[in-house]
Formats: sequence, structure tokens, C-alpha cells
Amino acid sequence: MPVKHDLYQDLGLSKQVVHERRAGDKRLDSLLTRYDAADGEVLKAESASASDEDVEKLKKKRLLIKDEIVAKLG
Repeated sequence: MPVKHDLYQDLGLSKQVVHERRAGDKRLDSLLTRYDAADGEVLKAESASASDEDVEKLKKKRLLIKDEIVAKLG
């Protein structure tokens, strides 16, 4: 069963800290919104038994967004 990816654990930051930063940064807000959408696409693809190739493409897309979030928070 697919499980939602824990972005906050990966970032090493609490949800509260990220949301405080998000509130004052439109770009970070946009990135986090895009990340949530990309994570949803991965979960949907995994639930629908999509091909491994399709799931990997979606995971790479999610990772690129996460890298942008890390850079923005760094």
C-alpha cells in the first residue's frame, strides 16, 4: 500500500517551522504546493499499479521539487 512521503522528516524540520517560513515566502509556498501535488501523483500511480517506469518518472519529478525546497530553505 502506498504511503505519503514525509517531506518534513527529509528536511529535518518540523511542520510548524516550514509553515512559518512558507507564510512569508510565496516561492516556497508554490514549491510546497507543487510538492504535495507531485507526491499525490506518485501515490495515485502506485495505487493504480502503473508501470515502474512511470512511477520512477513521477518520483524524479517529486525529487527535483524537493531539491528546490531544500535550496530555498537552506
